[in-house]
Amino acid sequence: MRAQVFRAQRHDFSLINSRALMFVIVACLLWLAGIASARAALDQSLLVQLGSDDPDVRVAAVRKIGASEDPRATVVLQAVASDALAVTNGRAVIVSDNNLVDAATGEAIGAAPSGLETVVVNNRLRGELDSALAGLKLSSPNRETRLAAAKELQGSDNDDLLPILQGALAKESDPGVKAILQLAAASIGLKSSDVEQRLRAAKALAASDDPQVRQILSTMLTKQKDGSYPEADERVRNAAQGSLDEINRRLRTVELGVSLFTGLSLGSVLLLAALGLAITYGLMGIINMAHGEFLMIGAYATYVVQDLFRSYFPHAFDWYVIAALPVAFAVTAVIGMALERGVLRWLYGRPLETLLTTWGISLLLIQASRTLFGAQNVEVENPSWLSGGIQLAGGLVLPYNRIVILGFALAVLAAVWIVINRTRLGLFVRGVTQNRSMASCTGVPTHRVDMLTFGLGSGVAGLGGVALSQIGNVGPDLGQNYIVDSFMVVVLGGVGQLAGTVIAALGLGSIAKFLEPFSGAVLAKIFVLVMIILFIQKRPQGLFALKGRSAEA
Repeated sequence: MRAQVFRAQRHDFSLINSRALMFVIVACLLWLAGIASARAALDQSLLVQLGSDDPDVRVAAVRKIGASEDPRATVVLQAVASDALAVTNGRAVIVSDNNLVDAATGEAIGAAPSGLETVVVNNRLRGELDSALAGLKLSSPNRETRLAAAKELQGSDNDDLLPILQGALAKESDPGVKAILQLAAASIGLKSSDVEQRLRAAKALAASDDPQVRQILSTMLTKQKDGSYPEADERVRNAAQGSLDEINRRLRTVELGVSLFTGLSLGSVLLLAALGLAITYGLMGIINMAHGEFLMIGAYATYVVQDLFRSYFPHAFDWYVIAALPVAFAVTAVIGMALERGVLRWLYGRPLETLLTTWGISLLLIQASRTLFGAQNVEVENPSWLSGGIQLAGGLVLPYNRIVILGFALAVLAAVWIVINRTRLGLFVRGVTQNRSMASCTGVPTHRVDMLTFGLGSGVAGLGGVALSQIGNVGPDLGQNYIVDSFMVVVLGGVGQLAGTVIAALGLGSIAKFLEPFSGAVLAKIFVLVMIILFIQKRPQGLFALKGRSAEA
């Protein structure tokens, strides 16, 4: 009986002890939470420092507030940035609609007194505010907000933000944002007083492609007038040199790729300009000095279509370029066929007269465009899907309009090849080109074929004008910039050879862009011209010789 009583008492005692222990644990947790909350809360004395006359004190206060975990830190810093924070009677307040709010607690105080002066923000303090606010945005649920904040912090020298960056790194799951955060943390760590921290940061910056980072590393390695270095530790300098070499190697590769793309982009423009000439001159033997003006007409047709969409179809403005393609092709093709029927048909076999006549026609077309649209360039706006570009390392960009034009030039080339090699018109064109008399004897309407062929070449030039309107100015002299280069492309590629035109256009564009960084644009063009002259001296027929009876004759 006593044993049972003893066991019951012991059970009750154990239950009491368990409850007491749980009470103590809960009390301790609440006490720790209170300490943490107190630590995270904004101190009124710290907020008062924002109104100090000493700029260093204000900067230090902004950094400490930005490094805090208090939810009101963002509100306070935004109030400072918007000139809404004031210090009165030893208390920081926010002026909102002529009312005062306690900056630390958010409690309403009352009406704002007259003559209350807010904290003045200079450029230095504004930069610190931007960095601190960016650090606070790292906890945003929106990826773009975090990414923008991480990029903004890359140039900061606020050591107080390093723990925030490291905490954001531990929680960040997006690879793109995490990479930027790592570089931002390394950039700040490079300015730390701890040698090991600077060493780790210098090694981590090898993964950066930011030009500002490269400038920072170069500054660390630049010897000053007194023979010393900005970075005193040799190990850190060696790590910085290794990171700089790695960045430069990677950027050289990117720059080489961008140069290649730029050359192909220029080549695609030359291809669009020369493709129509390859048809009219290469297949028909007509020296058309007005070919550049067909490019101009295509560009002005794009301008007219743009204005029509802006006035009558503003909701579909982004698609005006697509609508301009058939319009530009039809307008230039009709003008080209009218020119062939009205003038050029009487000049076949007389190259000098053809050259002078088409040159005079080009002057008439230029003057007509000045009369209709004015002597000044007109504005052709890129649609949204042709604006911007792909961001690459080192701040380099591949513009969307250049990428689309490169693909468009290849599409036009494919369409022309199909017309020449897979259609009845193409069969007639090839037959007339190889032997006009024999084609006429077999019933081919040679005069009609001449008209349609010239119209096709002119229409292709109009398509080239649509593309040119998206990358440069549209004015009366637009075609004059491309006529000489177009003839060089056609002659170098081989008269009447589309494959030669493609290789010559892309090749000349790439060579010119590779030479420009070393010699300049003018000398590069002179070098290309000399190279073409020497090549034609050795191979007058161009890259690809014309085949057929006419070539043998």
